Amino acid sequence: MPSGGRMSVDFRYLLAGKKYLRPAPSLDLFASPDHLDPDLKLFLDEASSRLCAWLANAGQSGPLPSLSVLPDVSPSIEGLPAKDLLDDLQLVMEGAYQPSHPGALAHLDPPPLTASIVADLICAGLNNNLLAEELSPSLSRLERQICNWFAERIGMPSGSGGVAASGGTLSNLMALVLARHKAGLQNDPSAVVLASQDAHVSFVKAARVMGLSSDSFQKVKVDSKGQISIRHLQEQLTQLRVEGRRCFAVVATAGTTIRGAIDPLQRLHEICSKDDLWLHVDGAIGGIFSLCNSTAHLLKGLSKANSITLNPQKLLGIAKTSSLLLVANKVDLISTFSTGLPYIEPPWGEEVHGGEIGLQGSRSGEVLKLWLGLRQLGEKGIQSLLEQAIYRRNYLEQKLNTSKLNINSGPLHLLACTPHKLDNRASEKWATETRRKLLDNKFLVSRPVQNGRHFLKIVLGNPHTQLSHLDQLSVLMNQSVES
Repeated sequence: MPSGGRMSVDFRYLLAGKKYLRPAPSLDLFASPDHLDPDLKLFLDEASSRLCAWLANAGQSGPLPSLSVLPDVSPSIEGLPAKDLLDDLQLVMEGAYQPSHPGALAHLDPPPLTASIVADLICAGLNNNLLAEELSPSLSRLERQICNWFAERIGMPSGSGGVAASGGTLSNLMALVLARHKAGLQNDPSAVVLASQDAHVSFVKAARVMGLSSDSFQKVKVDSKGQISIRHLQEQLTQLRVEGRRCFAVVATAGTTIRGAIDPLQRLHEICSKDDLWLHVDGAIGGIFSLCNSTAHLLKGLSKANSITLNPQKLLGIAKTSSLLLVANKVDLISTFSTGLPYIEPPWGEEVHGGEIGLQGSRSGEVLKLWLGLRQLGEKGIQSLLEQAIYRRNYLEQKLNTSKLNINSGPLHLLACTPHKLDNRASEKWATETRRKLLDNKFLVSRPVQNGRHFLKIVLGNPHTQLSHLDQLSVLMNQSVES
């Protein structure tokens, strides 16, 4: 690509009554609509080669970069040629987190599927907009069908469906907005939502965005397994009735952030059904296990929820972002979020535009990454990823010294641990020093705080992590509490 590009025909425009002559942007910077663009092909080929080389070096470099140097942020006076742009990209890549490293075990960020990478590229090239069907004919239909497939696979009732969203935080926010709208409490800032004390922080954000009062998001105690206490939930519901306050939603968590606990979904459904309360399941972490017959039993009652958040990006290797909000009755999405799009032609058929079923208006066709990734995995691939993640957690848990380490885990692929005999201050020192030592050995784990105590959390969703890596990790963890 030429540095400045061949300038197209000049154009004129009027400003303050005077004529100004300005060069038009070079058409060489945009792919030709008339013929194959050789410069674009070379650009993509070289970019792909550099990305593949970066991925191939993951095992040697470690999860975190040793040095991060960024190029200039501001654009230069003249546009840069492809070579310079790629060199700038290289600097950013070299300073990036490397999820493909086998020791990347800190967070819910697995390496991406190759098909998901390709689909993300195609999505960018298509540059379709799921705001409206005429702006994304095939992708709009694809999103509806993917959401319908997930809802049907989970066992949700006829008439269910959903919408893709940019992350679980947005999916959870939309679910609460929907629940409050259905309860007719849009103008009541004292309306309450109940969730366990280990629920995701996104619900605190949602309460703020929705203008709820400071005590409207109320937390319920959890039991020794990290599950929401049914007794305490019922007590809080009774107290709200005494106070004359309305609860518009109960949030169940299918996979808490630190230990991966799953709330008793079936029991919560029974309580919510009896009291006519909206049940939302935040399944961003664990909901995806409902796709596999051998693990679906862990989520008994999930299909009874009014709404469900799923994040395929957290385990299935779908490139970010990939989140779905599924609802038992997709008409509820329309009644809550539809405002009319007078500047857009009506949709084809009986469906509504994508911009009318959620908070987002303009958005890309991210569903392409999910669809192609699922097609690449197939049923067996999905099952393998889910089962192996749980197997790795079980394997590591058995290797750790439970006489000296207190291990908190649920039935999924997360575990957190802290020494038995240390107080809160000493546990913080242990977590900091042990995490540093693990990082020296190219293992990246996280250091969350729960109830004032520091833990080391390990997420076993990385398909590159072998049992030999877990053997080494367990030795280092056990050594940290031997003295």
